Amino acid sequence: MKYFNYEEFDSPDTKSGGQMMSKKLLSKLDMIREEFGKPIHINSGYRTEAHNKKVGGTSKSSHLKGLAVDISCKNSLDRFKLVNLFMKYGITRIGVADTFIHIDIDKDKSQHVIWTY
Repeated sequence: MKYFNYEEFDSPDTKSGGQMMSKKLLSKLDMIREEFGKPIHINSGYRTEAHNKKVGGTSKSSHLKGLAVDISCKNSLDRFKLVNLFMKYGITRIGVADTFIHIDIDKDKSQHVIWTY
């Protein structure tokens, strides 16, 4: 990866959890970061079951499979740019909150959806 390291995707309660992340998702994130032109901060990547429960994640969270990330985003201009880039690079599961954007590439879930928190 050019713009990220695996540790950014670790679950806080385990080392090397970032290695559990989907290589396909990480590759897409690197391309998105290149085109976005400024740093992207990862709030959450891979999660252990214990950490997922602690943060209120669902039992079927895509974070448990290394197929999801939450990205810090606190302004509407960046949110607009990032959502467009996610779709451009084939990420079709997007959740938008006030301070972050969730993306995942979990094929076991509905595709072409955007939701809010």
